[in-house]
Amino acid sequence: MISTHLASATRAKRSAKALVAVLPFIATIAGAMLTFSADAQTSLKIGVVNMGKLIDGSPQSQAVTEKLKTEFAPRQNEVLKLGKDLQDKQDRFQKDQAVMGEEERLSLERQIRDGQRDLQRMQNEYAEDLNARRTEESNKLLRDVVQRIQAYASAQKFDLVLTDAVYVSGTVDITGEVLKALQADGPKPSAAAPRAPAPSR
Repeated sequence: MISTHLASATRAKRSAKALVAVLPFIATIAGAMLTFSADAQTSLKIGVVNMGKLIDGSPQSQAVTEKLKTEFAPRQNEVLKLGKDLQDKQDRFQKDQAVMGEEERLSLERQIRDGQRDLQRMQNEYAEDLNARRTEESNKLLRDVVQRIQAYASAQKFDLVLTDAVYVSGTVDITGEVLKALQADGPKPSAAAPRAPAPSR
């Protein structure tokens, strides 16, 4: 029993001596890694952009909104017209049902039911198609914005550009600079019509 305890104590002492021997080596490696990390951070040119601000503030985003508005305006007008026609029939039914003949009343009720079904179907199709086109155009816009960020970063010799960090200091936030580039390359607003000369007094 005593010899067993002595052997265990001897092994523990040897392990402690081995650990003490390698500690300076570990410290040297850790110091070298920290030095390398600090050097890398000081040599890298890093920028951060806020994608939400870029997309919302870019003229390209406004152009997409106007494009979809123009594209879906005819269908929106159809939905509004059908809704108005249906409302007119419902108002007529509420007002005149007491004096209507049975055949006329049943016909109007059928028209209202059919109109409600058609309006619901048209509204659903309109919303689905609009959402699909909005998603398509948003994805194209996102790809365009990313390409412009990459072009700006390459021109300005950035090593790394991140998006939507939790905290960004002003020294690395390049959202404003990229937004200016987007605005410079974006669609130009049409020239306003010349004002008529003021009448002479």
